[in-house]
Amino acid sequence: MASKKNTLDFQIRWAWHSISRLYNESAKKHQATTSTAMAILNIEKEGILSTRLGPKMGMESRSLTRTLKSMLDNGLIRKKTDQKDRRKVLLFLTKKGIDLRKIASENVKTFNERVFQKVSEQELESFHKVMQAVNETVEELKHEKNT
Repeated sequence: MASKKNTLDFQIRWAWHSISRLYNESAKKHQATTSTAMAILNIEKEGILSTRLGPKMGMESRSLTRTLKSMLDNGLIRKKTDQKDRRKVLLFLTKKGIDLRKIASENVKTFNERVFQKVSEQELESFHKVMQAVNETVEELKHEKNT
């Protein structure tokens, strides 16, 4: 049996918490959070429905609701009713949100470039294969539990 530190889920969770703390440190300087930055990076110029934003970010609706309320309160996003279907409400970035998006994008780019300097293209391909296998396994196990 592998030690706890050698399991995939431990390594993924450890890495994500480290990345999240790094991003949160930067986000705090701009009165934001990692969740805020992730949302900002996923709101397209043409707007996005909040129901599409959550799945795109892998975020539960309850957490997303809190994040969006905070973003509205801080003037990072605005809501606009869809002209074709008045039941739909699209989210758009404000000028302040666009400015913060540039900062968040630069932080993500810098992080990724630094990691890419430390691994070969082949190692990166292997990493992506492993992560794909992890995601497929999660979906398979979820499906098995629901049947």
